[in-house]
Parts: sequence; C-alpha cells; structure tokens
Amino acid sequence: MKKVLLSLLLLGTTAIAPVAVHAQTATPTPVEYTERVPVEGAGRNMLYARAISWTQNKFSYKPTSGFKANEAAGTIRITGTGTVKRVDNKGKDQPVSILFDFTFQANDNGYTYTVGSFRAIPDASESAQVVAFDEYRMQLQAERGNDKTHNDRRVTAQANSIASEAAMSFRSYMNSQPAEGQVGGD
Repeated sequence: MKKVLLSLLLLGTTAIAPVAVHAQTATPTPVEYTERVPVEGAGRNMLYARAISWTQNKFSYKPTSGFKANEAAGTIRITGTGTVKRVDNKGKDQPVSILFDFTFQANDNGYTYTVGSFRAIPDASESAQVVAFDEYRMQLQAERGNDKTHNDRRVTAQANSIASEAAMSFRSYMNSQPAEGQVGGD
C-alpha cells in the first residue's frame, strides 16, 4: 500500500513540475488598461468635449506627441511620456523613458478608453531608437544580472502603475460633473 501511494505521489509531482517551470518562462502579459463605460443619454458630443478638455488641460504625461482628434467620429489619440527606473548591478537607479498611447472613443451611450501601446527608449542618447515594451522586457530578462535586479518585473510594475494612474485620472475627470453650461474643468 505504501509503495502504491508513494508512486502516485511521485507521478503527481512530476506531472506538476513542468507546468510550474512553463509558467515562469511564459511571455508576460502586455501592459494595458482598457475600460468601457456606459453613460446613458450623455451624448457623444458632451463626452467627446469632456475628453478633449482632459487631454488638453489635465494630461500630465509630458512631453506629448501625436495628438489626433476627430470630433465627427468622437475619437482622440495622444502619446504621453513617462519614466521607469531599472537598476544596475550596483543598485543605482537608471531612468528609462517610456511612451504610451491614450485612446478614447465616444458614442451616444458611453465611451471606451485605453492606456496602452507602451514602448521604451532604452538609451536616452539615442531617443530615436524606440522598442516595443514587451521586447524591452525580454531584453531585461535575458540580461545576466536579472536574477538579482529583477529589472523585468520592476519596470513592468512601474509601467502598470503609470497605466493605472492615467486611467484613474481620466475616469475621475469624466465622473466629475461640470457646472451647468460649462464643458470641462480647470
């Protein structure tokens, strides 16, 4: 009886072991925040006007670029800039600029917004060299000292924080009601 239980236990642990290793080497999930918000009867024009006001007055991830707005379609797109910090083998912070897109789409009964499409500028002296954030994380994972620095996880957490902060700022602004006859806020 003991031999049967021992062999079942051994088989069970060997069956589980490859799954755990696979989970650790899997490609990380993309950094992105998307939300669809129903706002019954608000109207596309009012929602679009509020979103334009936020991007022009409250979007704090500067410098910005690529601002595109289409009032007829109720869409907005803007690229913001943030900073994440990796560490070198001595534990010293090394800032890395990241770019991300904020997109907005309004309709008559609500809106959808996304904070995503993250990209990294690994070398500040070569600002034209931009790589996809997932590719940058894979480069960090392949670095020799990553088992000590955990830079891949570090920059992912910071980028997720930026996405969350931008989304919360936008949602808070959209949820605040302007005074009668006033679009936007200050």
